[in-house]
Amino acid sequence: FLPVMAGFVLDLMFGDPVWLYHPVRMIGHLISGVEKIIRSLFPSGKTGERIGGGLLVVIVVAVSMAVPGGILYLAYHISFYLGLAVESFMCYQILATKSLKVESDRVYQEIQTGDIARARKVVSMIVGRDTQNLTIEGVTKAAVETVAENTSDGVAAPLFYMAIGGPVLGWVYKAVNTMDSMVGYKNDKYLYLGRAAAKLDDVLNFIPSRLCAWIMIFAAYLPSKGHEFDGKNAKKLFLRDRFNHASPNSAQTESVCAGALRVRLAGDAWYFGKLVKKKYIGDDLRPVEPEDIRRANRLLYRTSWILMGICAVWEIILELL
Repeated sequence: FLPVMAGFVLDLMFGDPVWLYHPVRMIGHLISGVEKIIRSLFPSGKTGERIGGGLLVVIVVAVSMAVPGGILYLAYHISFYLGLAVESFMCYQILATKSLKVESDRVYQEIQTGDIARARKVVSMIVGRDTQNLTIEGVTKAAVETVAENTSDGVAAPLFYMAIGGPVLGWVYKAVNTMDSMVGYKNDKYLYLGRAAAKLDDVLNFIPSRLCAWIMIFAAYLPSKGHEFDGKNAKKLFLRDRFNHASPNSAQTESVCAGALRVRLAGDAWYFGKLVKKKYIGDDLRPVEPEDIRRANRLLYRTSWILMGICAVWEIILELL
């Protein structure tokens, strides 16, 4: 428990330092490199690309488990305290609470300056959709949706897997999630090659996304300044709209956030120059406004602290058994 708690606090304090080469980038290079090799070895087409995609998952998961596992083994073999420090640092790098807040706040700041071109560019760094033609409302919605979805992907799921298997399992989850973001697209290039990674990501996020949604609903019920969150509506929209997404998991927390803020999210969006028809999430009770980015971040932090508390209780129970 101590390394997870230390990592959580370090993340809230420092986020992702820009000077530090993040291991996720290493995983990204690994995925790209293995993909190139697989494409050169396996024939293009449905069967070859599916087999290659499965092999990609096996290799990336194996490396992502072996490397942190080996480092931890050596560190603890040298010194218990060195091992504890290394494990805490690994947990810190897996979490993304503050970086999510910082990156979305950058979008908010650019909107406040009135520079729509700059706001579009900044939001393009945290979303997968085309942003060059987004309005201020579109930029705001994209940022809010990213905060809502990644409350699960960047905080809840990593905590869930670290609570079960420490940073080694946490990095396995992170590797799968990174694979999904890189190759899990339903386009001509990755429809078959990325299928295994996308499906595994769905499986790994199935429980954490639903747990996170219910915890976020609880967080929305807690007293807030100016009653900015509507817990009752958050629960209502979750039960109604939690499957209004191509992914079985993404709308779980997005629906809660939309309900808590009393706004409508999602809808049609452009990806790689193609319009993708998407269902709406939430009701259009009021216009989306830039301040909703900061509200979503406050809901993120509330939810994150509750999640950490649950992890602490879980670890205490395990110690007592």
